[in-house]
Amino acid sequence: MSSPSARLRRLLGEPGLLRAPGVFDGISAHLARRAGFDAAYATGAGIAASGFGLPDIGLVTQTEMVERIGVLAGATELPLIADADTGYGNPVHVVRTVRAYERAGVAAMHLEDQAFPKRCGHLADKELIEVDEYLPKLAAALEHREDDIVVIARTDARGPLGLDEAIRRARRYAAEGADAVFVEAPQSRVEIERVADEVGRDTGVPLVFNVVPGGLTPDVDDADLEGWGFAAALYPGALLAPVATAAGRALAAMGGAPAAAVGGPAGLFDVVGLAAWADLDKRYR
Repeated sequence: MSSPSARLRRLLGEPGLLRAPGVFDGISAHLARRAGFDAAYATGAGIAASGFGLPDIGLVTQTEMVERIGVLAGATELPLIADADTGYGNPVHVVRTVRAYERAGVAAMHLEDQAFPKRCGHLADKELIEVDEYLPKLAAALEHREDDIVVIARTDARGPLGLDEAIRRARRYAAEGADAVFVEAPQSRVEIERVADEVGRDTGVPLVFNVVPGGLTPDVDDADLEGWGFAAALYPGALLAPVATAAGRALAAMGGAPAAAVGGPAGLFDVVGLAAWADLDKRYR
């Protein structure tokens, strides 16, 4: 049987949009497989919230992520695309991360250009590192993989620096050898089309899109993404948000306090104490 990364490379090269629902624990991973999907996404936000009760603001460590994604890879048996945040340090840390992710059975990892500690791509106040600081981290991932894991270069530049800079960075990362490129949180359909034209079509590198209802990106149909030429779509909250909402309603039915529906990243992170962590951040800055 071919390796997970080889299976994912084949899927990315086939016509159509590869859809990867976000999984965060053993049962969600099994459900994604049983539902007939061809790949799954180990969502960093979902793992932080469900596995550790934390918002996605860089509080989960590399070893904690590796332990969780190993469970997901074993349970789903599908090619697993995994969030690797900033690589958990400098280029040397990235070498350890890529090796650990491969041993855990991951087919692909995305590595972003945020400063540490990172924030969910659909929250405000993100900070970025310079391109010249990111490129050695990307090179470390590409050069030190042992099982040909798919390395996806992600840029979060749209929020703090604008779309033109996000596109410039994405094109540069593609030129440096990234297997696929992921521009996080474009803020309109026009911006999404620009990413498709100026990054995907111009470079020929597969594009990954993040589908986040209630986030910074407008709602788009899978058919639109496929028509624009995106190779894969990730759905980080597709399972966790309805699960959290259903759990709140079940507790209310048992006599607990009424719970609002969990919608979008902000709603999920509110459940796990984002406001308190934000207060701590302000206190010690």
